[in-house]
Amino acid sequence: MHAVFLDKQTFSSSIDFNAIEREVTKLSCYNMTQTEQVIERCLDAEIIITNKVLLTNEVLKQLPKLKLICIAATGTNNVDINAAKSLNIAVTNVSGYAGTSVAQYVFAQILSYYQQIEHHNNNTALGLWSSSETFCYHGNAIAELAGKSLGIVGYGNLGQAVEQIAKAFQMRVLISERPNAKSIRANRLSFEQVVQQADILSLHCPQTPDTEKVINEEVLKQMKASAMLINTARGALIDNNALLLALQSKQIAFAALDVLEQEPPPANHLLLNTNLSNLKVTAHIAWASSEAQQRLINLLAKNITSFKSGTVLNRVDLET
Repeated sequence: MHAVFLDKQTFSSSIDFNAIEREVTKLSCYNMTQTEQVIERCLDAEIIITNKVLLTNEVLKQLPKLKLICIAATGTNNVDINAAKSLNIAVTNVSGYAGTSVAQYVFAQILSYYQQIEHHNNNTALGLWSSSETFCYHGNAIAELAGKSLGIVGYGNLGQAVEQIAKAFQMRVLISERPNAKSIRANRLSFEQVVQQADILSLHCPQTPDTEKVINEEVLKQMKASAMLINTARGALIDNNALLLALQSKQIAFAALDVLEQEPPPANHLLLNTNLSNLKVTAHIAWASSEAQQRLINLLAKNITSFKSGTVLNRVDLET
């Protein structure tokens, strides 16, 4: 089977694609592909691998040889699933590959903030320790994580991986129920309770109509003034204008964002031009440890193997 990888550049150059190559007769890779280039590049393809390239109904109906779409991510909003169904094209995604990587990122941000490593390193580089009258130079306060409350919004693989590390630090973990839920499941608190009690609020939920701008002006006002907000999920979960105002006014203490609502973002994006010391933004890399990227590629290969053998694995087109 001929497979075409439309956006290989979304992976690091060091990642090994041999697992996929072993499952296909030919693998054609393109660093990036615009929507208008898909048909030309995939006319002879039986398998398309895409991370973020859009596959619309208009595109899919012009690819008669196509049998399988492998989405190289968990999210599926870049593929018209209903159109694929109607054309008898199978669609798979991948999940469970990035829990360790995302949890490590979350705690890297938490530890950086609470331990103030960069600040204290700078103090030493500036000679403040050498000129100190005492054996240590204190600078910004350091706070322990033990006893702090970590609120988790989205309790799937990623949220659970974060919880596991939090417990090792003796933190109090608060699992949020879905926003606006009518009932609260066992071992969870309402979204409002979690927002109000959390010292750190970490977002891991999918983007849906119910979660878009779930972190808005009203919610930010309910958070502790000392709270830290971390978003490794989707940028659209946050109302950017409301967050900017909350950070400027010190309504909340700190925000660490790995995602924005448009990626890549425009250079003049609201949150990229703030000069705020209480905001850090990284380029959607929480998921992207070398190990997680390799796991993802290997999972894609397994999806192809299963499809060829007639077994069902990660088929999103069969979900109801």
